[in-house]
Amino acid sequence: MFITEAYAQAATTPGAGDIIGFAVPMVAIMGVFYFLMIRPQQRKAKEQQNLLSSISRGDTVITHGGLIGKVVRVVDDRELLVEIGENVKVRVLRAGIADVPSRGEPMTAEVPAAKPSKKK
Repeated sequence: MFITEAYAQAATTPGAGDIIGFAVPMVAIMGVFYFLMIRPQQRKAKEQQNLLSSISRGDTVITHGGLIGKVVRVVDDRELLVEIGENVKVRVLRAGIADVPSRGEPMTAEVPAAKPSKKK
């Protein structure tokens, strides 16, 4: 029982097709990660940057710390002067702004004032 040369030569390269079989699923997984995770994060970051750069005087802003106030003055490209109460003004970095719910108009109260209870 002798092995012919054709069978002997084919048996010397057992893993040549495995590289392609491994690479194709890996490329597909990378594509799925890009479209489901990386691309939406990049889009959201770009929208946030556009929001922060468009803040102007009179806008109502919410900081990451939870303060709600009205922009009184744009100090420079990085800082804003925000009025958070009557005659209470703070300097806030643009990067510290979480949201701009209204542009140039005061926020409306969502919760109506509580009615006084009648106790006898």
